[in-house]
Amino acid sequence: MAMTDSQKTFALDDDSVVVVIGSGAGGGTLANELAQQGIDVVVLEAGKLHTTSDFLADEWGAFNQLSWLDPRTTSGSWRLARDFPNLPAWIVKSVGGTTVHWAGASLRIQPHEFEALSHYGAVDGADLLDWPLSYEELAPWYDRAEARMGVTRTHDNKGLPGNNNFKVMYAGAQKLGYSCNTGHMAINSEIRDGRAPCQQRGFCFQGCKTQAKWSTLYTELPRGIATGHLELRPESHVARIEHDDEGRAKAVVYFDSEGREQRQKARVVAVAGNSIETPRLLLNSTSSRFPKGLANGADKVGRYYMRHMTGSVYATFDEPVHMYRGTTMAGIISDEARHDPSRGFVGGYEMETLSLGLPFMAAFLDPGAWGERFAGAMDQYDHMAGMWLVGEDLPQASNRITLNPEVTDRFGLPVANVHYDDHPNDVAMRQHGYQQGKALYESVGARDVYEVPPYPSTHNLGTCRMSERPEDGVCNGYGQTHEVANLFISDGSQFTTSASENPTLTIVSLALRQAEYIAQQMAEQAI
Repeated sequence: MAMTDSQKTFALDDDSVVVVIGSGAGGGTLANELAQQGIDVVVLEAGKLHTTSDFLADEWGAFNQLSWLDPRTTSGSWRLARDFPNLPAWIVKSVGGTTVHWAGASLRIQPHEFEALSHYGAVDGADLLDWPLSYEELAPWYDRAEARMGVTRTHDNKGLPGNNNFKVMYAGAQKLGYSCNTGHMAINSEIRDGRAPCQQRGFCFQGCKTQAKWSTLYTELPRGIATGHLELRPESHVARIEHDDEGRAKAVVYFDSEGREQRQKARVVAVAGNSIETPRLLLNSTSSRFPKGLANGADKVGRYYMRHMTGSVYATFDEPVHMYRGTTMAGIISDEARHDPSRGFVGGYEMETLSLGLPFMAAFLDPGAWGERFAGAMDQYDHMAGMWLVGEDLPQASNRITLNPEVTDRFGLPVANVHYDDHPNDVAMRQHGYQQGKALYESVGARDVYEVPPYPSTHNLGTCRMSERPEDGVCNGYGQTHEVANLFISDGSQFTTSASENPTLTIVSLALRQAEYIAQQMAEQAI
């Protein structure tokens, strides 16, 4: 029986419900947490409901099944505008959102990264800001999120075993004086929460068939539905949010699976559509009161798009590695994730094991590549080890999501244009990461080393950032928009700065904290 078959349904004119747009790390967690408190929630998810039995152990097949492939456009000097102009980001359009696709790495943002402006000082060309909440304020919610998600090496959860890709990284780390382990991963290392331990299949990005990896698809959403307070509506593509004469959000207009326009009334609206679709929705929700888009009086919606400084280093060895076997990202070095401007940049970066299957490797190793070096790399694929660099990306006002009125989706809505230029800090950090990755692999006998440019982004952040002052951002420290009291931002769009860590754990922690705040505000009749 499908997850949605036994759920309670709510009327379109029921204006007492909280409407959550998006079912991923932020939206799925928030919706369940509210439902557990007895609050009625309608979750509108643009994607289809795919279950573990649907998942494909096939990179291209899974990519086409799960990815957000609706049209988008790109601009700016970044490489993706040339290599992948229609795919600036690699996110999921499916129930569970990108928690279906994510690798499971669950790292806390460090205390100094919540206060980037204070610690780094002003940086030319960037618009740094301290978050309106501190690490100390979020720490108890990090604890709760780690317990909820079963993060390894926290709450007495054992670490995952290391595959060969990890063993190569570990050996190189020892040579360079780095610390290395299989990381904090929201992937079961033993039976937990009614779900199996990791079977080391190696298809983390294609959906976890054994449910060892935490995903809202089979944790938060079914539990919320079981309360009788949550209705999930897949294939519901939200077009705009409407407000009343007082400027309060009152309804969400969406297209259902048949392409029919529907209008769900709401007491509260929470937007968790990823850092590209969330601002697109607000920008498409114009009115005489909000001519630039909902909650956009300060012209900050869509600005400060961040995608993390990324890049990859692969190396080949005399002996086979078979890096594609085992948990994809269970291997991490955090030694460079510190603020040390003597390296030539502010902020820092993580080094994490990574493997792409042969089809993706051919596409992403050096986009559009051919010739002897490319063929040589492919020939050595089973002798290859790989790592991903992920580091702090500085917020720039000109890096932004805007509407492209010249290109519309199948519902006639202007699509998102993603504009991005690397900051010199990103370039310097990436070069340092390439240098250290190469040194690590060469220290253990690498034959060839390949420095691979960034892929389509999986970490999309900013665009509706938290700020103390309304003129500096879109929402406050609870994700509550400055201009519309009953409108919340519930995904990575809220991030004031990007920090160097994978963002999902922080998104979940913020959602747990936000759910308590929304419930309190509703109880006090404040929203």
